[in-house]
Amino acid sequence: MSAVLKGLWARPLLLLWLPPLFWAGNLVLGRALGPSFPPVSLAVGRWLVALACLVPFIGRQAWRERALLRQHLALIVACGAFGIAGYNALGYLALRTTPAASVAFLNSTLPLMVPLAAFVLGVERVSGRTLAGIALSFAGVVWIVARGDPQQLRGLRADGGELLVLIAVANYAIYSVLLRRKPAALSPLVFLAATMAAGLLVLAPFWAFELAQGARIPTDAGSVAAVLYIGVFASLIAFILWGHCVATLGPSVTGVSFHLVALFTALLAFAVLGEPVHGFHLVGMALILAGFFLATGRWAGAGLPFARHPRVSKL
Repeated sequence: MSAVLKGLWARPLLLLWLPPLFWAGNLVLGRALGPSFPPVSLAVGRWLVALACLVPFIGRQAWRERALLRQHLALIVACGAFGIAGYNALGYLALRTTPAASVAFLNSTLPLMVPLAAFVLGVERVSGRTLAGIALSFAGVVWIVARGDPQQLRGLRADGGELLVLIAVANYAIYSVLLRRKPAALSPLVFLAATMAAGLLVLAPFWAFELAQGARIPTDAGSVAAVLYIGVFASLIAFILWGHCVATLGPSVTGVSFHLVALFTALLAFAVLGEPVHGFHLVGMALILAGFFLATGRWAGAGLPFARHPRVSKL
């Protein structure tokens, strides 16, 4: 078995397919669990599992870096609030009413939301070409949200699932920009564990409110297995593999595979949940990708937060 794993580790082009597949599984499971598993509870369960798996490996390192952790506490809390708490809880809430394929296609706007967030936060300027690409990509978003019928936008509600997805992605874009401020002296795994812990603290009052409203956490074998999968595979193994691919193949090649999440999600959702992929999904995705091409001029990892920060998990 170890020889097989070593052989796979030496073939990053094969491993490159796995992180998008694991993240797609997270979206499909989030959709499947939507009717029975409270969204904040699912987000809490995910990161409790991931943190429990990570702490034994970084505990001593975290203790050695405790002064750095205290020094950058505000950054850690902000990253936990936007990247761990906000993105995941809103995403799972959206999956209760929105097909997994739609969520995945809308998530594909993230590479273009990052420079927009950087511009809004005053971190960097955005070129006219990038703005044009963002506008074109946004047209694809609108087409998916409208489900191919612009008249649908008249009845759009602020609590609609598609809008929740966009707010969630905006949270992750802010998180990605904040990550640029991580001090080099702080170990990436220690920083990740700290942001997980901070995110769980931010989620705690919302979790308490959810439970006080009568929410019940399912404990059947299927639900427990799903949470374990999301915590271990979609939250830890996927980011380790992604980081290895970035280190060996480079950010540009690895960054291209990010859009496989939408493809795998659509296929899994069709096979597992019976969700169809409609024409408006394909048109919207084409516009999103066209906007990405326009903004970057090529398939580049420069706009992808995971290319710049290879040790950060995505979905």
